[in-house]
Amino acid sequence: MIPTAALSAFPAIASATHEHDAERRRMILLTAATASAGLGAVAVPFVSSFAPSERARASGASVEVDISDLAPGALKTVEWRGKPVWIMRRTPEMLALLPTLDARLADPASLRDQQPDYARNAQRSIRPEVFVGVGICTHLGCSPSRVPAGSSNPSVGDDWKGGFFCPCHGSTFDLAGRVFLNKPAPTNLEVPPHKYLADSKLLIGEDDLGTA
Repeated sequence: MIPTAALSAFPAIASATHEHDAERRRMILLTAATASAGLGAVAVPFVSSFAPSERARASGASVEVDISDLAPGALKTVEWRGKPVWIMRRTPEMLALLPTLDARLADPASLRDQQPDYARNAQRSIRPEVFVGVGICTHLGCSPSRVPAGSSNPSVGDDWKGGFFCPCHGSTFDLAGRVFLNKPAPTNLEVPPHKYLADSKLLIGEDDLGTA
């Protein structure tokens, strides 16, 4: 660097040096600003990647279901955590058939933990007439379909009382989601945590013990 005393003796040189320093400062500031902008551009998507998506939030949320329009014998399906959940209003005739099937079922008393304790009963439900179950076969995760009593489907047998049939590997379940003997599915269908918010409104995914 040229000494200050020497610069004072050469005004032109001093002026040029000051302009050079000013130019350098402008370049440094511009570079810093550009780097900051670039960092910001990288940081925004990186930070936003920590925020859960709307779908992720929704997939873990409990689901309210209005069952006021569910007629006797009818079934409706809702989605909870990406799973189909069946809600069926069983008739007195359907309920009367359940005890007659015990000898043909693998776990008639629901001893295996596929349901909350309040659904560990003959109907596998809080209210006998309303069945709530996850519509996914416990064998390999296929989705069974409902087969009514007296169906001509040869896969369910001649004395079929109504229930669910999984076409993938032939597992059958009664109207309480209990699996029949000698079928690929190892357990009954899952009963999710649920509770009644009102006489005709269910909350799937949460009960008085908390959220699943």
